[in-house]
Amino acid sequence: MACWLYESLLLFGVVFVGGLVLGSAGVLFGHPLSPKTLQALLFVVLGIYFAWFWSKGQTLAMKTWHIRVVDQQGRPLTRVRALARYALCWLWLLPPLGLLAPFHLPWAEVAVLTTGWVAVWALLSRFHPQRQFLHDVLAGTRLVAEPAALTPPRPQP
Repeated sequence: MACWLYESLLLFGVVFVGGLVLGSAGVLFGHPLSPKTLQALLFVVLGIYFAWFWSKGQTLAMKTWHIRVVDQQGRPLTRVRALARYALCWLWLLPPLGLLAPFHLPWAEVAVLTTGWVAVWALLSRFHPQRQFLHDVLAGTRLVAEPAALTPPRPQP
């Protein structure tokens, strides 16, 4: 979960730069993007970010925490599997956010529901034999710990 929080800090930069580029391009070409179009394009930008890094094995946050994502046989993910994992990762947030429109819930209640849903989703991993998240099970992926690289000892002066 610490890696997840660190990833969200990095994603702020990705979304900021993506939104800046996409928004500027829309204004530059004389057709500013609607908020829904911008959200859809940022969804694609995030998908590209995750598919790229997961197919390499790790995102920047995962490198920091020495975590690697692999398929069930321990091989690096294909881009298709990485995109499937990205789509399934939205199960962390979509169910509570889906309650926003039909029930006209205030943002405070949606925040509480989302927090509760994320906690339940995370706790479900404790019931899996390998302690994997449900989206990893459905995508055929798993997170593995990567041993930290050892640095050679410094020579004494």
